Amino acid sequence: MKDLIEKITAFRDARGWKIYHRPKDVALSLMLEAAEVAEHFQWKDDAEIAAYCREHRGAIGEELADVLYWVLLLSHDLGIDLRAAFFRKMEL
Repeated sequence: MKDLIEKITAFRDARGWKIYHRPKDVALSLMLEAAEVAEHFQWKDDAEIAAYCREHRGAIGEELADVLYWVLLLSHDLGIDLRAAFFRKMEL
């Protein structure tokens, strides 16, 4: 995860976007990207989803990558060890 976080913060910082990435705005971006993942499945039954996923695996993966970007960025900016938080949550 450290490598991914280094990559995304370098990407953001190279563009001067950090000033726009307040926690509220990052959380909103995360929710919007998660909604884009959900759109791939909206109004489809199980058979349609299976066929759709075979054909659109790349596009779904891109949306999941966007979600991961925002999750990692928010955890980094808030100083949250996401790996530790994940394992604590799994114990609960």
